[in-house]
Amino acid sequence: MSWRRLLAAGASVLALGGCSKFGSHRHTPREEGIAIAPVFETAVPYSTRKVSSGDIARFLAKYPDYRPDSAAVADFYASRDMQFAWILDDSLSSSAEAFIAYSSGGNPKASKQATAFHAHIDEIYEQSATGKGSRICDDCAIDVELQLTAEFSHFADRNYGGNLSRDSRDLNWFIPRARKDPARLIDSLAAGKMDLEAYEPIHPQYQLLVKSMQRYKSIESAPWPVLALPAGTKKLASKDSAVVIGEIRHRLHLLGDLADSSSSERYDSAMVTAVKIYQGRHGLATDGVIGDAAIKSLNVPIADRLRTMLVNIERLRWVPEQEAPNRLVVNIPEFRLHIYEGGREVQAMDVVVGKAATHTVIFSDTMTQIVFSPSWSVPESIVQNELVPAMRRTRGYLAKHEMDVVGGSPGHPAIRQRPGPANPLGGAKFLFPNSFDIYMHDTPSRALFEKASRAGSHGCVRLARAADFAAYLLRDDPSWTPERIHAAMTSGKEMPVNLKEVRPVTIGYFTSWVDADGLLNFRDDVYGHDAKLASELFTP
Repeated sequence: MSWRRLLAAGASVLALGGCSKFGSHRHTPREEGIAIAPVFETAVPYSTRKVSSGDIARFLAKYPDYRPDSAAVADFYASRDMQFAWILDDSLSSSAEAFIAYSSGGNPKASKQATAFHAHIDEIYEQSATGKGSRICDDCAIDVELQLTAEFSHFADRNYGGNLSRDSRDLNWFIPRARKDPARLIDSLAAGKMDLEAYEPIHPQYQLLVKSMQRYKSIESAPWPVLALPAGTKKLASKDSAVVIGEIRHRLHLLGDLADSSSSERYDSAMVTAVKIYQGRHGLATDGVIGDAAIKSLNVPIADRLRTMLVNIERLRWVPEQEAPNRLVVNIPEFRLHIYEGGREVQAMDVVVGKAATHTVIFSDTMTQIVFSPSWSVPESIVQNELVPAMRRTRGYLAKHEMDVVGGSPGHPAIRQRPGPANPLGGAKFLFPNSFDIYMHDTPSRALFEKASRAGSHGCVRLARAADFAAYLLRDDPSWTPERIHAAMTSGKEMPVNLKEVRPVTIGYFTSWVDADGLLNFRDDVYGHDAKLASELFTP
């Protein structure tokens, strides 16, 4: 049914006409979506912390650049009973992190005052997004909360154009006023009986995920016994026979990876192909062999898969509908870099991202430069945690590793490693300047590329084929032959090269999506972002 018929049927939602607070202006799709949202909301508030009208007045007096947005800010908080939107439990919410990540290119028209405040928010975000945690002090929290709300309207104008109204009421479409009931929302999306167009994310990936959700919902009630390898067996492969093979075959059929619905207990060629398909779309080694990793993945309940899809659908709210046709995208849980040209993927390669303790930050920026044979300015954290202790243990440690002290103090030296085979940046680094000091680079350490899970760096993105990536970025300059690129990467002399065509870069986080071949993919929640978002948006 349409949302208007839903309202007429008695759902407790906001009225959109007459004496409505929204007035008589033409309602945006987001305002219609806000009206539908209460159908899925519970009595549990999104946040128990609130701002006051006095807080808003003090903020606008302190930051006068935001006074033109005063009515929108006040209206937004009034519409959600003055609840905080961006800060939960004294730290940034997932919505705040998503907003900062996708607006990290900044506002070119921002005042010096706003720019300085952005630097402060970026610092808080880096601590939060890298898993280091950062409690926002009580004195700062209200300013950070209101700053993010005021900045939203500028972000919306730049990134969503006519899809959002020019005030902050539409922010309620992104950040709910109450926790949602995930079961009710999944049922509605999967059933397809309710017109949720106004509630849906705009991104085209949304409809693909909903279609997949419908298939998975149809098998949610199917028996899902725990699978296990036969006692004393570490793996199952082609031509093996076992009772569990028939059970695995049935599960692969339910999930759509195997057309054959027979219960044969023999591991035949059709099953090998089906297992490879399953492995590929779950980020496992595509060897057609069933080991512990495949069994663990096959045992994940359908309800959990549905919830993962729902979390990623909610995450899509922050992704603009129209993305740059020529762009570079790193999906952290997938451990892959995707290169798009004209909106079509033309290349992809494996990457290594930050380990759990040193997360790769989610953000967007622009790649502008390649540096061949780069030196490495060692991050202060690595200097203090690794190099200083090593220097104390081993005389001549820095010289042995081609490193020099280039500044700092005896207890806190600034250290740089010279270009060369031992340099962890390898033969090239690819810069998209940002406040997080994140970049892509080559690496002499190749072992992690042999693994399916590749979270092992200090936060930057290591490339499996850096020379190929450089050749792609320089493809329009015939002077940059493969031979010249190899020479530049091994010269031992640092050489910066500015790109004639800069490229938008997005480092994102999606654990479920539908790929270009129409296959539903899942990946592990390597940083716990799914769990955090679900705990904020949904009731248990």
